This record gives sequence, structure tokens and C-alpha cells, in this order.
Amino acid sequence: MFIADFHIHSKYSRATARNMDLENLDKWAKIKGIKVLGTGDFTHPEWFKNLKQELEPAEAGLFKLKKGKSETRFILTSEISCIYKKKDKVRKIHVIIFAPSFEVVEKINTRLNLIGNIKSDGRPILGLDVKELLKIVLDASEDCLFVPAHCMTPWFAIFGSKSGFDSIEECFDDYSKYIYAMETGLSADPAMLWRIPDGRRVALISNSDAHSPQKIGREANVFDTEMSYHAIIEAIKTKDPKKFLYTVEFYPEEGKYHYDGHRICNVRLSPQETKKYNGICPVCGKPLTIGVLNRIEAIADKEEGFKPQGMIPFKSLAPLEEIIADVLNKGTGTKQVEKEYNNLIENFDSEFSILLDASQKKLAKVTLPEIAEGIIRVREGRVFKEPGYDGVYGRVRVFSKGEEKSLIKQKTLF
Repeated sequence: MFIADFHIHSKYSRATARNMDLENLDKWAKIKGIKVLGTGDFTHPEWFKNLKQELEPAEAGLFKLKKGKSETRFILTSEISCIYKKKDKVRKIHVIIFAPSFEVVEKINTRLNLIGNIKSDGRPILGLDVKELLKIVLDASEDCLFVPAHCMTPWFAIFGSKSGFDSIEECFDDYSKYIYAMETGLSADPAMLWRIPDGRRVALISNSDAHSPQKIGREANVFDTEMSYHAIIEAIKTKDPKKFLYTVEFYPEEGKYHYDGHRICNVRLSPQETKKYNGICPVCGKPLTIGVLNRIEAIADKEEGFKPQGMIPFKSLAPLEEIIADVLNKGTGTKQVEKEYNNLIENFDSEFSILLDASQKKLAKVTLPEIAEGIIRVREGRVFKEPGYDGVYGRVRVFSKGEEKSLIKQKTLF
């Protein structure tokens, strides 16, 4: 069994950490407990050069660092943004491409370099119909996998409220048969997507879309296959529950676009409230940003709670650092939070072994009982959720306001 996170970015993408390099990604993959990590950004010339210089072939279609004896495996992936007009509407669709070899990536990059500027950003923007991009990718190799990214988010997704479509077929026409998977994104989870026809037809994968090494694995995929590119891709394509075991999800409320709203006016609304205001911000009178939950309601053909047979299951978690920060009532990145995080990692194999497997008894032996309790509560779904909206992250609280005050009082006395 192993954990994979396919969608990340390099230091050559906009708004990413400078330390998004292979060495740091390898280091954090070990800390998190991730075995297979996407390279991200293989279309960027400098990053692709880095990949060829620093990686060497491992198992078929997978790569490892040349230096040292790292267990981390890299799979060639990249995100591309397509902005184009179709059916009298501007479409902005992001996709993730998986490739089996450097040779295939070179073919893709050569074609894309003739179409747009792939040097300016790790996630290039192309004025190209996403269906035409799919043709280019399949022409390079039929072994590539082409996945609509964060499929429900408003601005840049296949089903996004601002520029998306209502179905895979509407977007890809006769090439729909080559779409085997979609990415859930942080603001949606499989249970939401099972309500729409395409969410039941294709596999649903989940990834971090990390812009810094510490954020890898906040969403991930768990497999039980042989370690190779083809085995992983086949498990996704066939939705084989014996090989593609489950996905790890953010609580979707924590994502930046779960609810509707208007960030400038601090307005956050449920789909029902949005309907009451006719999609208009009650403060400034401008249109609201329609979030993921509302969009699901618009295109769903099944009621909330519908669970089809044979779907790949999922587990909802929150990052360990966020759980510790919430319990200590401190910000993420503070010294106290970092100290507790490092202490837990030193005592267990990885962050995922802590979040998924460690017993409360074992946790309480090495950390504060409240942190141990918080980890178990998150694992069991006993949390308090404040939905994100219009680019503002939501929040998952481990303890209620009353419990928080009681804990703070205890700590002060101690």
C-alpha cells in the first residue's frame, strides 16, 4: 500500500515557495508519508531541465533522485490552463497531464511551444481549446492520462460557475471517452460529486495542488498496486477498488470556494441564502461568486447523501499542523506548533501514520491529551466547520467555543 499526490507545482510557478525543488519535495514526502509524488510543471523548460538532471529511472515510468537512496518516487505531471471561447462563452479550464517518460514530455512541450509561451509560468496559459490540448497529448502517447483539475472551482474548472460546462461531453465532445478521471479539488469531495452523472462515470482523484513543500499531501490517493506508472494509471482508469483503495480529502468546507460569497464585503452565503438574494451581494449589489456547493446543486441529478455502488471510498482529514494550531489556539508556523509537530513526527513514522492509524493511547503518551483527542476527532469527523467562500479558506475547528475556553483556562492554570 502506498500514498500518492500527483498535482503539485515547482518554484517556477507563480505564487510558489522558492524551496519547491526536488530535494525539499523528497524531504517532505518522507515526513508526510507519501511514496509517489507528481513532479508538476513539466512544461517549464528550466524545471524540465532540472528533472532530467536530478532524476533517474526507477520502476517503469517512475523516477527517483540520483543523489542518495531516497524511497520517494516521482511521476511526470503538469498542470495547464486553457482559456478559449466555446458556445459564445469564455472558458477557463485547468487540466493535469500525466506522462510515462521524458521522451513523451519532450513531444508535448515541442508542440505547446509553437502554440503559446511555456517559459513564463510553470502552469502555462494557452489560448487553446482543451479538447485540442487533449488531442496533442494523446498524439504524443496514448499512455498519457488527461484529468480536469479541481473540477468544481468557480474560475478555472470544467464545471466552474464562472467559465465551465455542465458535462464532460459538452466540453470534450467525441473525445469524452478519453477522460477517465477528474480531480475533486479542496472545496469538493467525492460524496458531493457522486450527485452528478460525470462524478459517477469517471474516477475521482484528490491531490494537494501544493505551492509549498509543507502543503503536499493535504489531499492524496491510496493505492495497492505494483510500483509502476502503468499500474497506477490502470488502477485509476478501471476504478478497481482492490487497487485504488481510497482518497484522502480536505473537509470540503475548508476549501476556498465551498460556499457562495463576496470577499470584499465579508459576505458568506449558503446556496439557499444566495437564491434569496438572486445571486447579488446584499452589501454592494454586485454579483456573488457562486461556489462549489451551489454549482453541485445546479447540475446534480441525485439528492444529497446519495451513495452509488462500487465507488472508490474516501476519508476526510485536516493537516496535522492545523489540528495542533487549533488545539493550542496559535497560528500555523508558530514555534509552539512547530515543536509539537516535530515531536509527533519523531515518535511516529509520518504525518499520515499519525492522522490515519495512531491510537489515542499511543498519541497521548507523546503529546498533549488535547492534541491526541483532536487527531481522533478529525479522523472520526467530529469537527466544527466554517465554510470558505470567494477565495477565503474555511476553517475546521476541533473543539467548540465553550471547550476552547475551558482548555485555555486549564493551560493558563498549568
